[in-house]
Amino acid sequence: MKNLLLRPITFAMLVLGSLACSEDEVVEEYIPTIAPIYSADPTIFQHEGIYYLYGTVDNDPNTGFEVYTSDDLVNWEGPAGENGGLALHRNNVYGDQGFWAPQVFERDGVFYMAYTANENIAIATSTSPLGPFTQENQVAIAAPVKQIDPFVFFDDDGKVYLYFVRLSDGNKMYVAEMTEDLMSIKEETVQLCIEADQPWENTESANWSVAEGPTVIKHNGKYYFVYSANDFRNPDYAVGYAVSDSPTGPWIKSTSNPILSRNTVNENGPGHGDIFSDAAGNWYYVLHTHFNSSRATPRKTAIIKAEFVSGDNGEDDLVFYPEEFRFLEK
Repeated sequence: MKNLLLRPITFAMLVLGSLACSEDEVVEEYIPTIAPIYSADPTIFQHEGIYYLYGTVDNDPNTGFEVYTSDDLVNWEGPAGENGGLALHRNNVYGDQGFWAPQVFERDGVFYMAYTANENIAIATSTSPLGPFTQENQVAIAAPVKQIDPFVFFDDDGKVYLYFVRLSDGNKMYVAEMTEDLMSIKEETVQLCIEADQPWENTESANWSVAEGPTVIKHNGKYYFVYSANDFRNPDYAVGYAVSDSPTGPWIKSTSNPILSRNTVNENGPGHGDIFSDAAGNWYYVLHTHFNSSRATPRKTAIIKAEFVSGDNGEDDLVFYPEEFRFLEK
């Protein structure tokens, strides 16, 4: 019994002693830091249970592309690229400025990155989603005019298409078949898909209208073309979509456009992203928004839940859920 009584008394004395010491010492509590991810024109690629986030680096768009990783779309780490956080560095590829809007995909064990540099489109490859993405022949895809914002789409029949923006009397979106090596396009197959010709797509009545950031998915035999419109610095930068029976069009714009705007998520300039699905098959759209209400850059990265729902005409509608919009943090 004596030992049992002494133990609590001794413990109390130790506690009082430590409290006395604390008056002269500052005890620092470790609190994990959480910061927004600033990755514009973002895309998310999933491979073996890991999600890889790539995008334009607003504060240094002339060096390459960072990559962040997550296993749950909530907790992100990085930059995690093999080249000082970069998955692609300009020293290894075509271009020396304006690295914008990457897209990553895989074919036959090789990882490809389609990207913009010097207002041209190029394709680099790697053995890992973390990079380094390189080009043995450091050239852009040949084109008669400047072109940006690539998106590569694999159709069920084996054909591969490149959707992209050409800078000619406005930002207009086109499609073309790709060659077998995925390094160029068949220029004779180029077709116009979408241009900004509706009021919501050009709220400033600019002489140079803008439709950009294409991403295409196939659902129930229909092709859904998701895109952004207006200059990205315009708070009215927003997202719409069009539907077709063919990967080359013609495209019919949804009467619900814009399906994502500052009016739906209370953030200026939401757009230019990529549709993707998680491991459970749920659809999401990753995008960027303005930095705040008075400044566009650096743009913040966010995701929003997406879903196909039955429409009035027997065709499924693509909808975004504003209540499931959230910014990505690291």
